[in-house]
Amino acid sequence: MNFIKSRLKSVQYVFQGIYYLVKNEPPVIVHILTSLMWVVLGCYFGITTNEWIVQLLCIALVLSVEGINTAVEKLCDFVHPEHHKTIGIIKDIAAGSVGFAVIPVSVVLGIIYYPYVLKLF
Repeated sequence: MNFIKSRLKSVQYVFQGIYYLVKNEPPVIVHILTSLMWVVLGCYFGITTNEWIVQLLCIALVLSVEGINTAVEKLCDFVHPEHHKTIGIIKDIAAGSVGFAVIPVSVVLGIIYYPYVLKLF
């Protein structure tokens, strides 16, 4: 019974983290709105099941990396609140990780939607 209670508590922490990110982090809001746009486009164009799977994995990747980026930034701010060159580099690297996710995801989504957009013309 304790195992089940601890798992349920873990799920509670998951939703608290999601709530915090959505409420307090503008980049997360941007990624969520962009993700909703891709979902709407997927419905509009009737993308295939495999394309949906790839698209949802892309969305999950970007949102996850953005969440980790936010956690690293918060930890850096907690450990060293004043401006510090090394902390700045650490934060830049964490932000760069988001770029490592967003750039290929953009290419993948472009590949998915390119044939559908071509049919419009």
